[in-house]
Amino acid sequence: MPRAARFSILFLIAALVVSAAVPVLGTTPSAADLIALADAAYMNRHIEESMTEALALYESILPSLASLSVQTQAYVLNRLSQLCYEAALFTEGTTPEDGELYTKGKEYGFRSLRLNEDFVAHESEGLEAALAYATDLMAMHWLANNWGMLCGMNPLQGFLQQGNVLVLFARCVELDPRFWGASSGSALGSLLIMLPGPMGGDDEAGLALVEDSIVLDPSYLNNHIILAEYWGFTYNMFGALTGIQDAELVRRELAIVLEGEIGDWPFWNRQAKIAAERLLAKLEELER
Repeated sequence: MPRAARFSILFLIAALVVSAAVPVLGTTPSAADLIALADAAYMNRHIEESMTEALALYESILPSLASLSVQTQAYVLNRLSQLCYEAALFTEGTTPEDGELYTKGKEYGFRSLRLNEDFVAHESEGLEAALAYATDLMAMHWLANNWGMLCGMNPLQGFLQQGNVLVLFARCVELDPRFWGASSGSALGSLLIMLPGPMGGDDEAGLALVEDSIVLDPSYLNNHIILAEYWGFTYNMFGALTGIQDAELVRRELAIVLEGEIGDWPFWNRQAKIAAERLLAKLEELER
């Protein structure tokens, strides 16, 4: 079944879940009811149907979002930004539908940051200046992830906007280097490794960030994937993989991932194991 058609069916299922939450008397479910349903689906989002259900449920809250507390608005928008990024991981490669998800995820991230009046007041001075007043790690982290993927899909956009992604991740690391399995640090590190020097790249600083992320949270297996993928292989200036830099490192890091426990990261550690199988196959292909 085509991906778009599958998602349409799953959104219909999610709509039926919302309908099922309506009491017998016919009243509309409250935002609290919808958030509770969305949170339950979120916990099983490593299953595609649950991911799609969670997205639909959180989005169903948007029409009444302004009536909720600022804290609740940020919670919903941040979950949506995160899920837009994560939902795209169910496909191989990057599709136009993924681009739509990343665009929505970026918009949700900015909407969440703009709930902060100080951020809005300084945004005209540039993103980096405004981020000095931002403290919402969830908003910044997932905004950076979505924006980074959009930059990768459009080389010109990437050239002009990648610096914004760098400062978002850097602000997350500044506020809490352990946040989300220390993955803001590993994401920033991967960008520094991949970017040319004139665009802000720095191989050694990037490697240090990725290695630090593994030390800060050994349970978050995706940090090992970042080290294997971005330091173990070589790439050209356009980001295309060209060869092997350190086969021993790749095998070591992928073995850690494949032998590691799912633990407290049910979505991301499963994704890491899928990525490990892919990278191992790529390594074997290049070694032939």
